[in-house]
Amino acid sequence: MNTNSNIDISVIVPLFNEDESIPELYAWIKRVMQAHDFSHEVIFVDDGSTDHSWQIIEELSAKDSSVHGIKFRRNYGKSPALYCGFRAAKGDVVITMDADLQDSPDEIPDLYRMVQEEGYDLVSGYKQKRYDPISKTIPTKLFNATARKVSRIPNLHDFNCGLKAYRRDVVKSIEVYGEMHRYIPYLAKNAGFDRIGEKVVQHQARKFGKSKFMGLNRFVNGYLDLLSLWFLNSFGLKPMHVFGFLGTLMFFVGFVAIVIVGGIKLFHLYTHTPAPLVTNSPYFFISLTMMVLGTQLFVAGFLGELISRNAAGRNDYHIEKEI
Repeated sequence: MNTNSNIDISVIVPLFNEDESIPELYAWIKRVMQAHDFSHEVIFVDDGSTDHSWQIIEELSAKDSSVHGIKFRRNYGKSPALYCGFRAAKGDVVITMDADLQDSPDEIPDLYRMVQEEGYDLVSGYKQKRYDPISKTIPTKLFNATARKVSRIPNLHDFNCGLKAYRRDVVKSIEVYGEMHRYIPYLAKNAGFDRIGEKVVQHQARKFGKSKFMGLNRFVNGYLDLLSLWFLNSFGLKPMHVFGFLGTLMFFVGFVAIVIVGGIKLFHLYTHTPAPLVTNSPYFFISLTMMVLGTQLFVAGFLGELISRNAAGRNDYHIEKEI
């Protein structure tokens, strides 16, 4: 353990309407930390709950100075909650877990050891045996298979597992926004943290309430986010490479085609043979359309080079209270 004033572990718990599970989760985390003599902090991020979650967090913080809280004025989502938690974390190792008691705090010591002793930048949990309904498990397997291919991180089986451990430098170097929490290992890899490991973790059946993340919408959004992240990683800082190339290609093909159409017209005029009107040829309009679209794509690429993809207000979240 650390002998100086640094904090060994920051535990970040994003939550939404989990007032029944918070006290039990807090007590469980405290037992683990005290048993292993970890200096620690627990950061609960209330994502606009409408139940008594925030009141419980306030009560825990009043009794225990290691408990901190961040409360959003409205529901933003898991990624914004993690972003604000990462920004506040002070521990050498940062652990994230869900508040529904399906992630076991008993995994924390091994996750900490893998980061500190084995040198991993990030360790992702793998819920090999799940207690989720089939409507959630099958889409998850398909999604993870696709994410492994696109991210080129073949050793990860469960990108969406909420139980993860990070070296502090990782969470301070990546930006989690929108719904990109599913792809934090991919974000970390793109930031240069490629020591990414996996640990099989215990998955428990939900004890209170029901999952807030089920349905077709979650499945479709996962693929859209993956496509967005792949495109931004490949072309986000060089949009001219894709838009400029496609625009130039389309303009060139359209220009060559219209030259051919015009050449045929001139040939008929030169040989004094009957020639159809140029505007009667569908190839004339196809050529013009390609030239116009090519020009627009080129301009889009040029404008993309001028505009930073890091919008100033992308992570401007209205926090109502902080402890």
